Amino acid sequence: MWRCSINLPERVRIGIFNRSYYEEMLVVRAHPEILARQKLPPHLVTKNIWRERFEDVVAYERYLARNGVLILKFFLNVSKDEQRERLESRRVEEHKQWKFNVGDLEERKLWGDYMAAYEAALSKTSTEHAPWYIVPADRKWYRNWAILRVLLGAMEELDPQFPPEEDGLAHLEIV
Repeated sequence: MWRCSINLPERVRIGIFNRSYYEEMLVVRAHPEILARQKLPPHLVTKNIWRERFEDVVAYERYLARNGVLILKFFLNVSKDEQRERLESRRVEEHKQWKFNVGDLEERKLWGDYMAAYEAALSKTSTEHAPWYIVPADRKWYRNWAILRVLLGAMEELDPQFPPEEDGLAHLEIV
């Protein structure tokens, strides 16, 4: 979580994190060998490690919320069929080949492991102060519309205002 902490935007700023510290509960859970390479002290790697990590994330996000950070988390739910179609189009369509990664084919074989990891992470870390929004993402137009609706609602609740003129730049003179 420290990588995200040092990159948090200052107050009244917006920050967007793609995956962030949740990678630790998703990729690492689907690939136990990554956890083994982290060289954690053995007494920390117990059968409770995932529950403890969920608790740490909930505590961290509660801390952020108590300090005025609005947390909006989106899970873009792409179906297995849609993922296959997107991977295939990246493989065969020349203008999309830059997106293709052979490793994605191996990761796809772990679909069930990833779905179990997602289900656990979402259910254990969705809270009143940091809810998850699960967005159907097979159709990009709908994904974008659904996310925009949540963002607009959040912005309306925040009711951002321009600073009073005396705090702005109007009093400065350019010579």
